[in-house]
Amino acid sequence: MKKILFIASIYPFLDGFEKNNIKICQQMGMKVYTAANILDTSTNIKYSTTNIDDLGVQKFNVDIHRSPFSLKNIMMYKKLKKFIKNEKINIIDCHTPIGGVLGRLLGKSTGCKVIYTAHGFHFYKGAPKKNWFFYYTIEKYLARYTDVLITINKEDFENAKSFKLKKNGRLFYVPGIGVDLNKVENIPSKRSELLDELKLPNSSILMLSVGELNVNKNHISVINALPSLPENIHYIICGQGDLRDRYLTIAKKLNVESRVHLLGFRNDVISIMKSCDFFIFPSKREGLSVALMEAIACKKICIASKIRGNIDLINANSKNILLDIDTFTEDLVSTINQIIVDKKEYDNDLLADIYSFSIESIENIMKGIYIKV
Repeated sequence: MKKILFIASIYPFLDGFEKNNIKICQQMGMKVYTAANILDTSTNIKYSTTNIDDLGVQKFNVDIHRSPFSLKNIMMYKKLKKFIKNEKINIIDCHTPIGGVLGRLLGKSTGCKVIYTAHGFHFYKGAPKKNWFFYYTIEKYLARYTDVLITINKEDFENAKSFKLKKNGRLFYVPGIGVDLNKVENIPSKRSELLDELKLPNSSILMLSVGELNVNKNHISVINALPSLPENIHYIICGQGDLRDRYLTIAKKLNVESRVHLLGFRNDVISIMKSCDFFIFPSKREGLSVALMEAIACKKICIASKIRGNIDLINANSKNILLDIDTFTEDLVSTINQIIVDKKEYDNDLLADIYSFSIESIENIMKGIYIKV
């Protein structure tokens, strides 16, 4: 029986994004182990691992630090190496930047086969030169210890072609974790309940973003657009983060605080998506967004930043829209005003394209990869 170890910095990543791959490995007869940090170091609260627990996977807690300069990661390397040898692991499937570094170095020292998934390289078109100098150099070096390198968007796939992988190593483009189209279709809208919750009239036009409240997600560009948009347009954000108070302060200064609704973490995001009129995705950097996939599957009008990953999902011929990141606020205002004034029917032409990103398509690709490792 083959034994595979999934490694990431924190358990929410494995629990949320790797549950389908774990299930595939189990169905193929592999024994699956997982290793990540189970505690939120900022709050010392234990992360939820519901999906992994339901699959009956053995969990191994390792205090991995996100900083590449933390000496604790050396200790975790030694701890994982001992674990791998004791359990006679055959394959390491590693994720997240530090998880990817540890996984490939462990593969070199233990002889395990290594699968590394890059969920968005830190070097990309428009990235700072220091990112290319530091992260590109590291990825190029570690590629020599990688049996399978998976990229989730086409720009990363092209950049990775310059890497020299381990002998007989292979590079794959696998578009993310996919979206469960059947699940999305069967979840109902809850517009009336949402309007009641927010105490808004039926005439309201709702814009939605989903993601952590941080600089990269760039929600501020949408808040800044609100004063130039009709007063019945409201902006909803599902997500938590350090910038919550800053967003509320800026909204108050712009006199749009009654039109900004920060809902925090929600487990009914699909229903909220179906209840809104626009899905706005202004990120500065992405790998391949599940939230954007889901919004497309919900047949929403999607307006996203013109960056890698997003350009994989939004077809140039569709009615969904890509805007330049540098002028996102101004372009968002003109785009939404034009749609409202012209009262155009924006049928989602991209729905047919989303089938190539379905969870079934991704699972078939991953099965082929695991069979050959």
